[in-house]
Amino acid sequence: MQLLARSGKIALFIVSLKPDTMISPLLLAIIFVIVGLVLLIWSADRFVFGASSVARNSGISPMIIGLTIVAMGSSAPEMLVSATAAAQGRLDTSVGNALGSNITNILLVIGLVALLKPISVSSLTLKREFPMLIIFTLFGFYLLSDDNLTRAEGIMLLVAFVGFISLLVFLGKRATPDDPLIAEIQAEMPEATSNFKAAFWIIAGLALLLASSQLLVHGAVTIARYAGMSDLIIGLTIIAIGTSLPELAASVIGVLKGEDDLALGNIIGSNIFNILAVLGLGAVIGPGVLDINAGSRDSYVMIAATLAMLLMSIRFGRQQQINRVEGGLLLCGFIGYQYLLFTHLS
Repeated sequence: MQLLARSGKIALFIVSLKPDTMISPLLLAIIFVIVGLVLLIWSADRFVFGASSVARNSGISPMIIGLTIVAMGSSAPEMLVSATAAAQGRLDTSVGNALGSNITNILLVIGLVALLKPISVSSLTLKREFPMLIIFTLFGFYLLSDDNLTRAEGIMLLVAFVGFISLLVFLGKRATPDDPLIAEIQAEMPEATSNFKAAFWIIAGLALLLASSQLLVHGAVTIARYAGMSDLIIGLTIIAIGTSLPELAASVIGVLKGEDDLALGNIIGSNIFNILAVLGLGAVIGPGVLDINAGSRDSYVMIAATLAMLLMSIRFGRQQQINRVEGGLLLCGFIGYQYLLFTHLS
């Protein structure tokens, strides 16, 4: 509670500052982005903690909680930022956040983690998720290919999201006891607390998620104006990298603890959520015409990165893993993509 109070005071202090003070508008925007990211990630964790506790106290199994609440919690920053940006009429930032997060998750997160330690792929559950990731990635590409996102398309994506969650629960119930993903998900479950404390963190976490997402979007847009970036580029870079930090932390910790399937599963699940929920929310809240680069450049990069991860993960007749060399190749791809974006600021 003390941390929450301190965070609130910091946020109020920053909001009270004005451009005509000693702090320049650009520096103020950078502070907005940093504080917004920190609060966004922390409040998402608190929200998941509260929601998981309520679910546990209600008798819901840890597997179901892990496949739904905990899984969605890692994508909560992207969802809130997407909704905030779309509500402000910045659909390109919302779409850039979804595409950029998927690209960052694969090229940067998986690349860095594989360099740290080769990622083994052994869970049957994860192998079932790969085809779904490819299907949803191609579906997202199809919707973006006409440089327009309608509210009807957003509703389709959200309906598919609900269907995907339902399928995860169904597969989770049928998973065999020796599936390593089962034990790993249960090991990652946060400790339960009283319903009163859980309710407090649900409310406080959600309130801070909303406030921090507004801080982040406002700061990012201001930086974009100073740097000459488009709304799409700011979503693909600063916001996407920032909101992917929870996935990076979870994946590094998972691999170091020997929970490779959970580390890779976080990325697969997050990328599916980004396509269905993040794109869907943006389209429902603020449908409109898109920057042509989203469909003609960034969607192709997302597809290429997804296929590369798939090919590196599934090997017939050999140990299935993403090794250090492949991790290095993914990381080089991320650096090359960022260079491409910053040399075409439009």
